[in-house]
Amino acid sequence: MDGVVVAVSRSEAHTFAKLNQDSIQLLTGLGVEGDSHLGKTVQHRSRVAVDPTQPNLRQVHLIHSELHEELQAAGFVVSAGQMGENITTRGIDLLSLPTNTKLYMGNTAVIELTGLRNPCAQLDRFQSGLMAAVLGRDDQGKLIRKAGVMGIVIVSGKVNPSDSICVELPPILFG
Repeated sequence: MDGVVVAVSRSEAHTFAKLNQDSIQLLTGLGVEGDSHLGKTVQHRSRVAVDPTQPNLRQVHLIHSELHEELQAAGFVVSAGQMGENITTRGIDLLSLPTNTKLYMGNTAVIELTGLRNPCAQLDRFQSGLMAAVLGRDDQGKLIRKAGVMGIVIVSGKVNPSDSICVELPPILFG
């Protein structure tokens, strides 16, 4: 289950969209160099307001480009970085990966997934109806969040568009 990096993005300010870059530098335990969400402790404004000392489990945001294509087919105008992601991928079902999955990118960078991204109202401020478009229900009525995944940097490294991504699932523990 390998994939590829389609785009890399960052924003020094707390803006919704992030600008595409030629490359980004991931820093162990911190996130994306030069990005507003860089830090050991939480940087998302809503979470800082609750407890600024909690660890930053949202250092890197990843979205699969297949979501962009799905949204475009539904009439939305969206491309890499516009939904706040740092890394846009192709060929990996990010949403199905369990917590603690490791993604190896470029020559050295490693990201460990910490969970799904919870869509927020900023999506609707970007384009009306976008939040509802990234939420769904499965056959049992369970909520499906499609707005990507979050992760932490466990090994520093440079990430470029067209870098390969190798997926390492966490070990299965038997009790």
